[in-house]
Amino acid sequence: MTISRRRFIQGTASSGAALGLGLPPVASRDARVDPALLRPGSGIEPLVALIADTARDKVIEEVAVRIRSGLPYRDLVAALMLAAIRNVQPRPNPGFKFHAVLVIWACHQASQAGPDGDRWLPLLWAVDQFKVSQAEEKKKSGWQMGAIDESKLPPPHKARQALVDALENWDDPAAEEAAAALARSAGAHEAFDLLARYGARDFRALGHKAIFMANGWRTLESIGWSHAEPILRSLAQAYTSREGAQNPARGDAPPDRPWKRNLELSRQLKAEWRDGRIDPGATTDLLAALRQASDEEASKKVLEIVNGGISPQSVWDALFLASGELLMRRANIPSIHAVTTMNALRYAFDTVASDETRRLIFLQAAAFLPLFRGNDPKLPDVKLDQLEPVKPGEGIPEILADISRDKMQAARKVLGSSVDAQPLIDAARVVLFQKGMDVHDYKFASAALEDYGHVSPAWRARYLASSVFWFRGSGDKDNGLVERIRGALKG
Repeated sequence: MTISRRRFIQGTASSGAALGLGLPPVASRDARVDPALLRPGSGIEPLVALIADTARDKVIEEVAVRIRSGLPYRDLVAALMLAAIRNVQPRPNPGFKFHAVLVIWACHQASQAGPDGDRWLPLLWAVDQFKVSQAEEKKKSGWQMGAIDESKLPPPHKARQALVDALENWDDPAAEEAAAALARSAGAHEAFDLLARYGARDFRALGHKAIFMANGWRTLESIGWSHAEPILRSLAQAYTSREGAQNPARGDAPPDRPWKRNLELSRQLKAEWRDGRIDPGATTDLLAALRQASDEEASKKVLEIVNGGISPQSVWDALFLASGELLMRRANIPSIHAVTTMNALRYAFDTVASDETRRLIFLQAAAFLPLFRGNDPKLPDVKLDQLEPVKPGEGIPEILADISRDKMQAARKVLGSSVDAQPLIDAARVVLFQKGMDVHDYKFASAALEDYGHVSPAWRARYLASSVFWFRGSGDKDNGLVERIRGALKG
């Protein structure tokens, strides 16, 4: 890039007053949430009630009063998550209004990575989004998470198996009861291994079950295990959501078929399946196959490649590139969920302890991409691995401007820029703070910028180039909350 990170940030977000907000600065160390501080009776509940009970047109101002009085950033993360989980249900599927929950991790992650002076902005934006979803929930159902029926909870030593049985049978109330019991009796790692497995089970809800699994868990890691029970109860509700009256345990619906096939295929991966070699040629071949393959063919192709001695990393490179390429070919909601779902499944792949679960998640990721692609004959013939670079004349500012007016040209200029992409990533995040309009803006940016680091160095520039197809550009309209937050924080 022709402009340094420091110079760009100084020009747009300096001295704790980025974007003209005059925000109280939040140092990176203060944005880290200490779980030891979050225990029952710690004082979080009044803030949860404030967020839940205050009207949308007043809540930012009310929270800002607390911020000016010294409210810790970490308390706001915890209170917002609890308010959202208790007031927005993941049904009929964990998308749509439930994005108020899913976006909290993305906003927290953006806050941690952004300039100190901007760290309140994503969270206050997420507070506003929660109020939108809460109002929709009240209008449609009036749902709020109630107290669990203690008499129906399985005993601690049976909680895990009770949850497995309930999820296998798609038994909604039993799953929620067992999840509550598991939260009280199991450790975080044991619970995650089980819940990560079922988060990748089926393709219903456009990948949102996997996304909730990853984003919900990462938020829980930040706010502390003492808050696990409502989050695990909500996950159980999400996992048992389905279309139609038929119980999937008694049928053979298309969203369930990849899982059934991959249960068998996963056993065919060799014992040393994770020890293969990095091979860019294998990545290119798999990327080409994913443009046409069915979900079954994709899983079998991955099995063949890895058993042939290729590292899973080379497969993940192809999966990430294929999701980015799909976004270039068709920049719409299903395509961005291909990106965010790959992010969620990679997180689970890296985090689980069970090799059996890791194998299943790996093959499910391959199967999901053709399902996101579908069989649309009108998809343009765009190949990310063949994209030609263009050298930008004015570096980052030119690329950010092109994102608003010509995304393909912006993508080519990303390829034609310096190998060091961190200044562009930092700049794109600052633009997001000011111009992000939708939960998908934050969710997508969080996933894409994180997965830039998961892609092998040889492919990173191309993956980042594909990401501009859903980034906000410098010429986009401001989100409208900037001025309101500025006024609220100034008092």
